[in-house]
Amino acid sequence: MFKHGFFKLRPVLLTTLLATLTACASAPAPVTPAMAARLQQQAPIRFLLTFDDGPARGSNNNSSLEILHTLDQNPVQPGIKAVFFAQTRSWHAGETEAGRAILRQEVADGQVLGFHTATPFHANHAMMKPADLETSLNNGVADLTSLRGTPPTLVRPPFWAYNASTFNAYQQHGMAMLLTDLSANDGKIYGYHISLRRRANMLNMLAHVRDEIIAGKLPTVDGAIPVVVTFHDINGYTADHMAEYLQILVDCARELQMPTTARPFYDDTATTERAAHARAVKDGAAPKELPGVWQWIWGE
Repeated sequence: MFKHGFFKLRPVLLTTLLATLTACASAPAPVTPAMAARLQQQAPIRFLLTFDDGPARGSNNNSSLEILHTLDQNPVQPGIKAVFFAQTRSWHAGETEAGRAILRQEVADGQVLGFHTATPFHANHAMMKPADLETSLNNGVADLTSLRGTPPTLVRPPFWAYNASTFNAYQQHGMAMLLTDLSANDGKIYGYHISLRRRANMLNMLAHVRDEIIAGKLPTVDGAIPVVVTFHDINGYTADHMAEYLQILVDCARELQMPTTARPFYDDTATTERAAHARAVKDGAAPKELPGVWQWIWGE
């Protein structure tokens, strides 16, 4: 059961969001020699990029296409592969031929298509009637199967909202639920689609991941520990700053003395999907670990 109704939270949510965007973050705890030694004993990290809410609408300066171009050609690591959680029937985007063409381009580029929504708007699965959710999941799986050639195996819940029932519904449709470690805070919420503290934000969240790695809590797959990072490819700000975000992630790992693989971002479709499954939620009834203000809204 959620603690509050979403719409009743608007004033408080806006205030909290503004504080999140503008407050000065405290620096993470410095790396001690013992921490550094422990990190060297663990597998190196590798950043698993994910994007929500696409495809972007419009044919001019399309942010989804711009991000695809940057992932393929950038000064940090060309040829990056990511997971794109799609809204297959979003109004004036995924439901259009232009939107489907973008999703087909993502598949052609070797990106992984996952499920986000199959409704005209960004519907909250946890607030849908079971029959409506089932219809939406059936539609989304069919949409993505036609685009991928195979059924989708990954899902991210809209608004990060889920419960045991929605988790089980995802599982019944063959989809593992992936949350995140780092979030760029670039989602379009009440008109705010920028991150004023993007470097400090990433540094502090990655420091938390560092502590989990030291504690041995994160899995290793294909010789690396996947660190999940979330952006929104419908956001022009993100598209314009994508190469900068890539450099920020590498710089933050270096500052925190977290070894990365030689190629710090995933660059192979199958390996990307395996990494995502390794980090997927295994128990829908377990305590939630959600990014930013969403933990306060939906967490127990």
